Amino acid sequence: MIAAVVLSGALLCGCGGNGGGGTTPPETQAAAPTVSTVPAQNGAVVASLATTTAGAAIYYTLDGSTPTNTSQKYQAPFLVASSLTVKAIAAEPPGYLNSAVTSQSFTPAIASGTLVWSDEFTNTTTGNAQANPQVWTYDTGTNCCGNNELETYCAWGSSAAPCDPANPNTFVDTGGILHIVARKPSATAVYTSGRLKTQGLFSFQYARIEARMKLPESQGMWPAFWLLGNNIATISWPACGELDVMEHINGSNPENEGFDWVAGSVHGTGLNGTSQYHPAGFSAADWHTYGMIWTKGQIQFYVDSPANIYGTYTPTTQAGTWPFDAGPQFVILNLAVGGDWPGSPDLTTPFPSEVQVDYVRVYTN
Repeated sequence: MIAAVVLSGALLCGCGGNGGGGTTPPETQAAAPTVSTVPAQNGAVVASLATTTAGAAIYYTLDGSTPTNTSQKYQAPFLVASSLTVKAIAAEPPGYLNSAVTSQSFTPAIASGTLVWSDEFTNTTTGNAQANPQVWTYDTGTNCCGNNELETYCAWGSSAAPCDPANPNTFVDTGGILHIVARKPSATAVYTSGRLKTQGLFSFQYARIEARMKLPESQGMWPAFWLLGNNIATISWPACGELDVMEHINGSNPENEGFDWVAGSVHGTGLNGTSQYHPAGFSAADWHTYGMIWTKGQIQFYVDSPANIYGTYTPTTQAGTWPFDAGPQFVILNLAVGGDWPGSPDLTTPFPSEVQVDYVRVYTN
């Protein structure tokens, strides 16, 4: 780069040895990406990609095909729990050619149904603690994410009004339970809550994921456990794909003859599918395990056991563009207040209200 700058200056001043008739120096090839890993669980690893070329984007594939500038753009570390080949290039900084292809194969040979990643929300302190910052970050702000929601999402430790670090909206208690708390800090219609996400920190594709949770049941509460494609940073929603492992509003639903219920959904460009789970006697206020089985070309939702499937989706059963084979997705846990779907809280809505999460776990298919 230094040599290129000097030559450019010489050309501009006309003081080069050839009287200003020099040629443009050849472009430099970007440095090929490196692949690094950290252990997950039971033989799985979390893989990260990097390049030493400043400003370069990394494009990669997980199926052994040669990556191009239209392949999945690297946005976050991803779980490797099955046999696959990562291929990656560094591309796009001005003045550089695409790098050589980096290739690394993984053959972990992990049995089906093996736990390969989890957050058990362990807290070894004597008080409430922050969720693991190596796994979770936060969406913040008022109506940060559409849907005409009413809450201000607050990160751990935020003191920007109406957030109050003395009354956090997300914390892990000493018993190892994550709490996501919706609060009404004043008599006015001001609400705070929490929205945790693994974006940029952890992602996965083709596995079984589940979370054990207790949900609020009152008017205007909208808890969710869901995923978005890492590529939301480049192609936006809904093209990135959205997988709603669990959504719930307002307790008993008259449309379901008064039964309590949860829903699992898939969303993409022109693609929308939702299944409700509402057996007699079900209560979302009790502890339940909400899960999703993600295989190539298929999404399935279950409650309490992977044998208890209540919704199945494939590209052939859904209209629209199927985005769920494009690459890894990241995890979101949140509690919205109000919004287009649940409507606003009313005088019957208790504050604080909260979601409790015992764990989030990922298993091999």
